[in-house]
Amino acid sequence: MKHLAAYLLLNLGGNASPSASDIKAVLESVGVEADDERLNTLLSELKDKDINELIAEGSSKLASVPSGGAAAPAAGGAAAGAAAADAPAEEAKEEEKEESDDDMGFGLFD
Repeated sequence: MKHLAAYLLLNLGGNASPSASDIKAVLESVGVEADDERLNTLLSELKDKDINELIAEGSSKLASVPSGGAAAPAAGGAAAGAAAADAPAEEAKEEEKEESDDDMGFGLFD
């Protein structure tokens, strides 16, 4: 994924066909080591292909993938999740209130 991200950054920057050394330079600039095998695989897969067309093709494929379950279980799961999320929030408010009362009688501007 890091190799693809570097490839896309270079492409966005105007380099229509980034080389392995270009990608390695981007990754090394942020302290990441490139994996030569994966880098070569990526470059061979993307060779002579327009990245914008690949992104458009991938987006259309993602649009056809179902993303969700049945309505009843999803709603039940959401309600249970919301109830569970409320409990820690209430506990956090109580802790904040307790901590704010620990000023020992001194105010900020006393």
